[in-house]
Amino acid sequence: MKILHTSDWHLGRRLFGRQRYEEFEAFLDWLAVLIEDAGVDVLVVAGDVFDTSTPSNRAQSLYYRFLCRLAGSCCRHVVVVAGNHDSPTFLDAPRELLKVLDVHVIGAVPDDPADEVLVLHHPETGTAELVVCAVPYLRDRDIRRVEAGESVEDKDRKLIEGIRDHYRSVVELACRRRAALDGHPPMLATGHLFTAGGRTVDGDGVRDLYVGALAHVGSDIFPDGLDYVALGHLHVAQTVQGSERVRYSGSPLPMGFGEAGQRKSVCLVELEAGGTLTVRCPEVPVFQPLARVRGDWEAIQTRLRELVAADSRAWLEIIYEGEAVIGDLRARLDEILAGSRLEVLRLKNARVIDRVLAQCHDRETLDDLDVHDVFERCLTRHEVPDTQRPSLRLAYRETVAALHDADPLAE
Repeated sequence: MKILHTSDWHLGRRLFGRQRYEEFEAFLDWLAVLIEDAGVDVLVVAGDVFDTSTPSNRAQSLYYRFLCRLAGSCCRHVVVVAGNHDSPTFLDAPRELLKVLDVHVIGAVPDDPADEVLVLHHPETGTAELVVCAVPYLRDRDIRRVEAGESVEDKDRKLIEGIRDHYRSVVELACRRRAALDGHPPMLATGHLFTAGGRTVDGDGVRDLYVGALAHVGSDIFPDGLDYVALGHLHVAQTVQGSERVRYSGSPLPMGFGEAGQRKSVCLVELEAGGTLTVRCPEVPVFQPLARVRGDWEAIQTRLRELVAADSRAWLEIIYEGEAVIGDLRARLDEILAGSRLEVLRLKNARVIDRVLAQCHDRETLDDLDVHDVFERCLTRHEVPDTQRPSLRLAYRETVAALHDADPLAE
């Protein structure tokens, strides 16, 4: 069996206001070609097909067109489970129709765990070739009963116990079904969860799964007998505690500038008789380069000139960390980037933020300050002379008032 494991497509996701449909379409085209070239038998999508629970029409179109395309390919089955970004009911709505295309969808957790056990048969011979424990993202209400007065530790413990019990029930049912089949087909499980020790990166958009809890599960929640566990949720491709059989495929596209330059891949899994496992990770092409440029002005302009000289078309996040106050930072950037294919999507002055926060009390954050408080802290931090402050305050109030369409002289 050749199985392609992928997850976290996040179709419809934007990056600082920019639509990314062309990237998603290019990825799905590449994925369809890979499936044909590699002779993939089963595609597994381990959650977060869409970025929101109400995906746009265009995002839906990309999804359904891709599934229709696979119906005419060598791929005999597609298994899709919901992630925490997906709407379970939305994914489940066309489930019966998609079965005609051999697309098996598990959005919401079924009332009967047996409904999460899928036996995939060869369309010509009718023999069972793979047993799938298709477990979607397990929401708090699916696995835990809330009790009054419970502590955070109690909540975490119950969450982990609930996840463990759910997998145990589903795998036990799958083992019974497999025992009744000829040939002892391999068994695979899916999951959309956060394992202990899992790696993330800043700005990747990975959310905590359970509000108010730090429940990260260990690989021991997956019962023995599974030949492969296809995980989703974490965007960095990785094994779990060094096991080749328990893996995150990672997101196929960088979801934020924290993933800029990170190699993206999918998992091509070959399962043979006797449980022999081989995993390759074909690298996903970069369809839209991202670059994070940070440092003082000298470092930033040097790096930007290198990108311009290379004719890069990257989207940029620029983080200024210099000591000097640069009032015309945007104008300087525009001058360097004029005529290039580079585009700044985000400009962040980290030094100003650090300086403002340096004036805060131990328990004070930016959320505790209004816009005028922040400005006053900046005046103090930059040691602006008292004689200049009245005119600067007036100009600042005029700017803030203009943004709010109010009286510029109002206190």
